[in-house]
Amino acid sequence: MSENQVGILDGTTFMVCDRTGDIVPSPDAPHGLFAHDTRLLSKWVLTINGERLTTLSIDDVNYFENRFYLVPGGQDVYVNSTLAVRRRHTLDTGLHEDLTILNNDRQPVDLTLRVEADADFADLFEVKDATRKQGRHYRRVDDGRLVLGYERERFRRETIISASAPAELDDDGLTLKVHIEPHSRWSARLSALPDLPMPRGLERLTIPGRAARTGRDKHRDLLEWLDQAPRLESDWEPLRSTYRQSLIDLAALRFSPFLADDKSVPAAGLPWFMSLFGRDSIFTSLQALPFAPELAATTLRVLAFRQGSRVDDFREEEPGRILHEMRYGEMSIFEETPHTPYFGSADSTPLFLVLLDEYELWTGDADLVRSVEQEARAAIDWINDYADLTGNGYISYERRNTKNGLENQCWKDSWDSISYRDGRLPAFPRATCELQGYAYDAKLRTARLARMFWNDPAYADRLEREAADLKRRFNRDFWIADGGYMALALDGDGRQVDAMSSNMGHLLWSGILEVQKAAAVVRHLMSPALFSGWGVRTLADSEARYNPIGYHVGTIWPFDNSFIAWGLRRYGYPDEAARIAAGILDAAAFYDGRLPEAFAGTARAETRYPVNYPTACSPQAWSAGAPLLLLRTMLGLRSVGDDLVIRPALPANLDFVALLDIPGRWGRLDAYGRGPAANGRRGYQPAPQQLSAP
Repeated sequence: MSENQVGILDGTTFMVCDRTGDIVPSPDAPHGLFAHDTRLLSKWVLTINGERLTTLSIDDVNYFENRFYLVPGGQDVYVNSTLAVRRRHTLDTGLHEDLTILNNDRQPVDLTLRVEADADFADLFEVKDATRKQGRHYRRVDDGRLVLGYERERFRRETIISASAPAELDDDGLTLKVHIEPHSRWSARLSALPDLPMPRGLERLTIPGRAARTGRDKHRDLLEWLDQAPRLESDWEPLRSTYRQSLIDLAALRFSPFLADDKSVPAAGLPWFMSLFGRDSIFTSLQALPFAPELAATTLRVLAFRQGSRVDDFREEEPGRILHEMRYGEMSIFEETPHTPYFGSADSTPLFLVLLDEYELWTGDADLVRSVEQEARAAIDWINDYADLTGNGYISYERRNTKNGLENQCWKDSWDSISYRDGRLPAFPRATCELQGYAYDAKLRTARLARMFWNDPAYADRLEREAADLKRRFNRDFWIADGGYMALALDGDGRQVDAMSSNMGHLLWSGILEVQKAAAVVRHLMSPALFSGWGVRTLADSEARYNPIGYHVGTIWPFDNSFIAWGLRRYGYPDEAARIAAGILDAAAFYDGRLPEAFAGTARAETRYPVNYPTACSPQAWSAGAPLLLLRTMLGLRSVGDDLVIRPALPANLDFVALLDIPGRWGRLDAYGRGPAANGRRGYQPAPQQLSAP
C-alpha cells in the first residue's frame, strides 16, 4: 500500500482508507471495506457543515483498530480550530466507527454531520482489473437502517448501515444534527455490517472466516498469541521491534477456513491476497515453525483436504496437486475466474511434503503425519506422473487455462520473471531450477516419513533412489560451466535459460546442489551483481531485463532472502548468511519493523535507506515470517531427534541475542548467541552509512 493509505485487517476482512479515515472512490487505489473477496463499502466520506476534515495525526493502535485525530476544513497558521474530531475504526464482523467531537469554544455549536456511503460490491478481481459487474444494485431505507445491496441470480450481498444516534437516512448516506455545549463532547457509533446470505445448508461451506469477536476478545487474542511465542532478548532494539511487529502481522493475517475448527492459517497479504494461498501459507508456516507451529499443522490439514482429485483444465487441477489460491467472490462463484480453488502452481505440491516432514521433525506430531499419508503419497505421484511435462524427469509447467491461468507457476509468477540473459523469454514448458530442489527435498523427506511412520521401507528406498538420480542429472543439466552458476530454468526444448537469479539460492536450503559447486554459487549470490547490501536481488543487475523496481526482475524480497540465508547455513557459510540477515534486518528498521513484500534492488552504496517498491503488499505473510527464519538461521536452530541444536553465527552489529521458551518436541528450551566480537572472530561489518545499528 502507498503512504497515503491506511489499512486495518482481521483475517479476510480488511479496510483501506485515506489518511482522514474516508473511503474515497478512486480508480488508482483499492480503497474500501472488504470481506470474503467482495468490496462491501466503496464510499464512506465524512463531512461537517459541508467540509471534509484535515488530519492532525493517526494512531495505529492495533491491526484491527486505528484512530484519526482531525479538525474540520482546511487550517492555516492564522486560524485555530475550536473543534477537535476523533474517528476510531475497528473491525468486528464489519466496520464500526466511533465518532467523537469536542467543542473547545466558549460558545455552543450546532453542526450538520454527513456520511456519504456507497457499495459497489466489486469482486476483488474487479477492483484489481477495473472490470464491470453484471448484476443489479439496489438500496433502501428500512427500519432506521440504510441497506445497500447487490444480487445476481442466487448470489446476493448486502451492507447494513446504521447509527447509534438519531439520524436522517436516505439512499446516499446519513445525516446527523448535533448540538454541543461549550467545552463538551458528543459521541456516536456508526456501523457498516455485511449480510452475506447463502443457500440453506451451505453457509459454512461457502464462507470462510472465524467467529466474530468483540474488540476486547481481539485484544485478549493478540496478547495470548504474543505470550505463547518465544521471548526475544537482544542488545539491538530494532531487532526486538521487528520481531514483535512480525508476530503481530502474522496474528493479523490469520483466518480460519472451512474445516479448520477455528484454527488458523495465514492469508498471503494486504490488500490483494487476503485469502488462502498454498505456496504462501507453506513458506510462512516453515518460517514460523519455531515460533508458532500450530500454523503449520492447520495449513497441512487444510491443504490436504483441498488436494486435487481430478483433471480439470480450467482450474488446472490434477490428482495429488496442492492448490495455489482459493477465492469466494462473485467471479469465482460464477466461474469467470478459476479460483474455487485454482491449482496453478508447480511448487505447492513438493513444498507441502517438505513442510510435513519439517513439522514432524520440530514437533514430533506423528499423528498428523499418519493422518495425511494418502495425501502425501498422492503428492509424490503428482510430481512423478503429472509434473514431468517433457519426460525428462523434471518438474515443469505450462498453463492449460489459457484465458486467465498463470503463465509462470513458480514463486516468481509475473509474466516476465523467467528470461535468458539477453532478455528473451523462453518457450514452455519451463522447468525452473528451484522446483527441482523442492522435488529432491520432498522425496528425501517423504522417504523418512515412509520408513518411520508408514511402515513402508520399500517405498522409502524407491524415493531415495529417485532423489539421488534427480540430484545427479540436475547438477549436470543446469550447471553453466563457463559462468560457474546454475541456470534459472530449462526451456521446453531442454536448453538452459541462462539468466543469473536468486532462484539458485533456494538450491542451498533444499540440498540438491553438489557441494563442489556451492562455493561458486555462493560467490555469485554475494557478488555486487546480486547482493545489493540490503539483500539478494531477484535478478542480477548484469541481465538484460534487470530493473531495480521490477516485480521479479531486480527487486529484493525479504522472504526470498530468508530462505537463501537458511541455505547458506546448511552448506557451511555462516558469515554470508549473517550478511544477508544484517541487510534485511537493517532494512526492516527503516520500515518500522514491518518488512514489505519487496523493495527496490538499488545498491546500498547509492542510498541511505531501502527504496520502496511502489505497489508492495504490507503486511505480507512471508515477509512477516522472514525475520523469524533469519533468527532461526542466526542462532543455528535445528531439531535433531528430541534435541534442539543451537549453533549461533550473528552479524557483527549484534552482540547478544536470546530466544527463550522455544516450543518443540523437547517442550520449551532457550537459545543464546553472542556476536563475532564476543566470539573473537571477524564477521560481517555493517556498511559505513548504516544508520540503524547502535
